[in-house]
Amino acid sequence: MTATRLRIAICALLLALCCGAAFAQKAVDGTPLQFHDTAEEQRFHDLVAELRCVMCQNQSLADSNAQIAVDLRREVLALMREGRSDQEVRDFLVARYGEFVLYRPMITAKTWLLWFGPLLFALGGGIVVWRLLRRNRGALPPPANVDGDDSQEW
Repeated sequence: MTATRLRIAICALLLALCCGAAFAQKAVDGTPLQFHDTAEEQRFHDLVAELRCVMCQNQSLADSNAQIAVDLRREVLALMREGRSDQEVRDFLVARYGEFVLYRPMITAKTWLLWFGPLLFALGGGIVVWRLLRRNRGALPPPANVDGDDSQEW
């Protein structure tokens, strides 16, 4: 085989492999989660409602249909059945995916601005408005005719 034919064969093989990925479908496990009792089911639903899907970013694990969310829901249930507490499950997921996975991140030195920034922004805006109103109050002309003297003509 010549070098040109070899290159063409390699390119055709790569093109065929790339086209196969275009027809790939989302793998969804059709079997629903089975719970031992209603207490376990309620605890599970409360926990996955607090956790964010790492792919969707705007949905909780409970709301997302992404494959990683399905896998994480199964992982959460497995961790619960190992006897881990809700905080231990959260800590496990934070260690693996970072604090982004929590809808309510912990208050740390890195997140204080996230928690208290809106309050500081509103307080700063209130101070600016208060100063502007105070400055403009002194610039108003004195009210005319306060003593009841009607002798002035218009």
